[in-house]
Amino acid sequence: MIRLFVPGRLCLFGEHTDWAGHYRTMNADIVPGAAIVTGIEQGIYAEVEKATNFEVLSEAPQIQGHWRDFACRMDEQELKRIARSGDFFCYCAGVASYMLQWYKVGGVRIKITDMTLPMKSGLSSSAAICVLVARAFNLVYNLNLNTMGEMNIAYVGELRTSSRCGRLDQACAFGVKPNLMTFDGDEVEVRPLNVKKHLYWVFADLCGKKDTIRILSDLNKAYPFASTEQEELLHRALGEQNQAFVTRAAEYMATGQVEALGRLMTETEEVFDRQVAPLCPQELASPKLKSVLGDEYIKTLTYGGKGVGSHGDGSVQFLAKDEVCQQQLADYLNSQGMPAYKLTINPVHTVRRAIIPVAGFGTRLYPATRCLKKDFFPIPCPDGMVKPVILILLEELIQSGIEDICLVLGSKEERQLYADFFERPLSSEHLGKLNAESREYEKHILDIGKHLHYVYQREKRGFGHAVYQAAGFAHNEPVLLMLGDTLYRSSSNKPCALQLIEAYERFNRLLVGLYPVPVAQVSHFGIMSGVWEDQDERVLQVNTLVEKPKASYSEEFLGVRNKKGEKEYCSVFGQYILTPEVFSQLEADITEANLSGDCTREIELTSALDKVRQRSGMIGLRLKGERFDMGNPRALAETVAAFSTLTTTTI
Repeated sequence: MIRLFVPGRLCLFGEHTDWAGHYRTMNADIVPGAAIVTGIEQGIYAEVEKATNFEVLSEAPQIQGHWRDFACRMDEQELKRIARSGDFFCYCAGVASYMLQWYKVGGVRIKITDMTLPMKSGLSSSAAICVLVARAFNLVYNLNLNTMGEMNIAYVGELRTSSRCGRLDQACAFGVKPNLMTFDGDEVEVRPLNVKKHLYWVFADLCGKKDTIRILSDLNKAYPFASTEQEELLHRALGEQNQAFVTRAAEYMATGQVEALGRLMTETEEVFDRQVAPLCPQELASPKLKSVLGDEYIKTLTYGGKGVGSHGDGSVQFLAKDEVCQQQLADYLNSQGMPAYKLTINPVHTVRRAIIPVAGFGTRLYPATRCLKKDFFPIPCPDGMVKPVILILLEELIQSGIEDICLVLGSKEERQLYADFFERPLSSEHLGKLNAESREYEKHILDIGKHLHYVYQREKRGFGHAVYQAAGFAHNEPVLLMLGDTLYRSSSNKPCALQLIEAYERFNRLLVGLYPVPVAQVSHFGIMSGVWEDQDERVLQVNTLVEKPKASYSEEFLGVRNKKGEKEYCSVFGQYILTPEVFSQLEADITEANLSGDCTREIELTSALDKVRQRSGMIGLRLKGERFDMGNPRALAETVAAFSTLTTTTI
């Protein structure tokens, strides 16, 4: 049994530009469409499993008046007939018919357990159910479709019904976060957006009447070529003016200019009224929408507001000033007979903290580790200096913008080793023997020491247990984890750690660096499998994470196909961005072990990561760089030989 949640979607900016941008296939002078779309907190919850037939059942009370359970054979013509029937579940049949036609799948049983998403309110409940069905088939039959693939199938499936949805409706496939979507003819691109501050949205069903089919019909008459001055104004509103609005909105969200973002909402609504509404005056006069937008009490609670979806008297959205105003606005709209819903878009925390576990004894490097911790082993560097491993790692973190670094030590006694190196100045005798460049570098080392914090793993209970010791240091924020016995070298103008941090700011979820290895080496690493999310094959939607699998198992189950059709094996690079959920899972694993009486059981990080992946997803990022293991004698020798000949990374 697989549990799924698919949210509704709210278009914040750029309504109508998805279909307008499609007309570039006929008129190259049309400006590509652009929209900022976010998933919302309301959606559809379901349990899915394999079945003989295609079945969609519901125990959600919210849709009982619109729904009756149904089941049918996995027959293409029968599914297409149901898709054209006009009932709510016709959307499900439309997607199922496509899956059967192109993927030759068997049946699926979908039980909708809850639906918090309002229907027919401009929030794409039909698109959500289509994405739900596409995802159910994808996961149940291991089709290895990425999110864009699921979105495209949901779109085509919905078109098999009487619906004429736009391409932005299926943005709900990308979850509850804002995305920038661009529409250039048949091409659709989706890019996550950064958010600097909390954004407190409220959207409400106006409980009015509008004819979406009439709106789209009237507006489409102006395409692909404008024949009147009013139609030219429409082209500009949905073209270059919209591009400018969306660019400004993305900038305001990334820089935390909340008031400016609200004013922009009002500005876009004014342009819509002047340049778009006159082409469909019967539906876009929108008296109820205008009345709500002009409400003086609402204005005291908000920075701005605008229509939703195709506009008209369907739904309204506002950007509230703060969390209190958000609640007051929702209460007020509800009291006026307009069901209101809150949506809080949370900021993406920039990663400013890092953890390096260095508690291990270094058994494989004995007897050298009797007198020298392995993270202090000397490594010749391209700049001519010989640096300890830990210094090289710390320099990469500082170079990547990390402000606080926690070292996980094996005991308090080890603390003195790091204090001597990073905090105690050289004696004047030793300092006097250094050249000017080295004396300046000595200040650099002492400055790094100011960024260091320490915790202790007093029980040797595995890597996950070591990482958990830094839970308090992580402070419920995303944190970068770097292995203490691996060196990294970027092949781009950014350190590997910075590449990972910047990717986290795009995806805002558990992130693991990946590194291709030959199948013969998979048994030494954690191995990820999944599907590529991008054409460059750098972003992997991780479906499976296995610790040190056998080569035979990896060949059968863990290979990831590249553009050439060849299998690649994606090992863990040794750098991670851990979310607060990972530390919560580690705590649960430790508690479970202790309650069972097994207080010596090793707590593995891979196990915790995989549990978080199953609930919240995981991204693997192919970093532009190399890693150098120094955990055993042969690897150490190879690292020393190779590391000193590589080009130094600069930003």
